[in-house]
Amino acid sequence: MLTRDADVKLARAAADAGIPFTLSTVSNARPDVVARESGARLWMQLYWFRDPAIAADVMRRAAEAECEALMFTTDANVFGHREWDKRSYRGPGQLTLRSVLDVACHPRWILDVMVPHGLPRFVNVADFFPPEARSAKAGVTRIPALFTPTIDWDDVARLRDTWKRPLIIKGPLDAGDVERAVRLGCEGVVLSNHGGRQLDACVTALEVLPEIASAFGSRITILIDGGIRRGSDIAKAIALGAHAVMVARATLYGVAAGGEAGARHAIGILASELDRVLGQLGCRSLADLSPSMLRPGAPTAPARP
Repeated sequence: MLTRDADVKLARAAADAGIPFTLSTVSNARPDVVARESGARLWMQLYWFRDPAIAADVMRRAAEAECEALMFTTDANVFGHREWDKRSYRGPGQLTLRSVLDVACHPRWILDVMVPHGLPRFVNVADFFPPEARSAKAGVTRIPALFTPTIDWDDVARLRDTWKRPLIIKGPLDAGDVERAVRLGCEGVVLSNHGGRQLDACVTALEVLPEIASAFGSRITILIDGGIRRGSDIAKAIALGAHAVMVARATLYGVAAGGEAGARHAIGILASELDRVLGQLGCRSLADLSPSMLRPGAPTAPARP
């Protein structure tokens, strides 16, 4: 939606930087296309739908595209009210007059994204929608109602039995949930509150990270997302025990502004900032970061495996 073939451009930028790229269930490109055209290390994100055939088809395509990992998202199956988003719409999928005029003021975007085939489709799930609901504009009004609102650990267990490659659970913010993920054999968790767009009073991933990293950092890979805007944010997360972070907004801004080169530039800015922070802290590598650099006397996270 930001630029033509944005999924492929983002994946190429990630491949150039030597980092994995996670493709969304509701992407505008199928995993096999992104894998073939980018050469990236792909992870596949999965939402849980009422129709089990959708998840089965997404996992099949991910396996055929040799995606390294499956990221099961558990923190968005009951949608938040998202009042900010609603300001741009007068009804489901119907832009306000102000938003329509704003679109009309951006002919370059129209020519890039909408010509000649109109709005992109959510191609990974479009086959399960009626023809009139397959565009991104129409599909976005239907998808929330298709999500299963009652995800439980039995669903995770079934995924673990079905998906034979690394399984990552996105959304835990509680040590007990991470413990369950460890027991079920999941290889990773993403501590996440879905960018604060779901439960707006929820704790942040960074707040619960030290406790969870201390208890489980040597047993499961811990990632966090949300609020990663600068290289210093990455350093803070690693210092508090995360093995890695996930970034979306910076690279989306980059690809919207400058395509593939813009996405690469955004990653480069974060990398440069992180390197500068390490140097200013006197660290030779990420392994030298510790909680004491953020708060004197803070407990030290366990050594990373």
